Amino acid sequence: MGHGDSRALVFSGILVRRLYYPYYKVRDLVTKPGPPSRVLLRVWVAVSLLIVPFPLPAQAPAVAEYRAKANYLANFPSFVEWPPEALPSGNAPFLVCVSGEFSFGTSLAEITRGSTVHDRRIEIRWVRKVQELAACQILFVSRSEQKRYNQTLDAVRGKMVLTVGETPEFLDAGGILSFFGQQGTIQFDVNLAAANKAHLKISSRLLALARHVVNQMEAAKS
Repeated sequence: MGHGDSRALVFSGILVRRLYYPYYKVRDLVTKPGPPSRVLLRVWVAVSLLIVPFPLPAQAPAVAEYRAKANYLANFPSFVEWPPEALPSGNAPFLVCVSGEFSFGTSLAEITRGSTVHDRRIEIRWVRKVQELAACQILFVSRSEQKRYNQTLDAVRGKMVLTVGETPEFLDAGGILSFFGQQGTIQFDVNLAAANKAHLKISSRLLALARHVVNQMEAAKS
């Protein structure tokens, strides 16, 4: 995994990490099952690991930005509930797909290597054909695809896919989550109306960490 200082723990079978800049090594700390009070405590510990905003160091800000976004993408599945029929069957992997330029592909592959979500191993896949997008559980749409947002999102509209972008226009186009960078930090916004249309349940813990949440009434006005 490389050198650095980052931490990880497993709760309810899900790997959760916290990233400490500027070091990024992941250590797996497996916890044993316990009584309900300890389980509840473990959940809150997991939430605390997904710190918002992620501070970016003065040195190599582009690299730090890639790391922060990769870490977010690796953790989002732990706070999103997919309908059972939306998850792959058997030993099929949980697909995190990418459409467009993928500046942090190496970072994301490194962070997710050997980890699982919802009892399925994570696989990072760069998708170039629109018809393949519906098979994904998470779809990251790069800013390079900004002019094709409608075409890309139309391919998964009505599907149970968590769409993630990195421009303000992404949520306006119907995306669910979008990264937002300001004053050396990486945060994210949520389009709750789009999540509901995709039949995805986003944890209130994740919503509490969002910079802004667009609810159904706000989306209807836009």
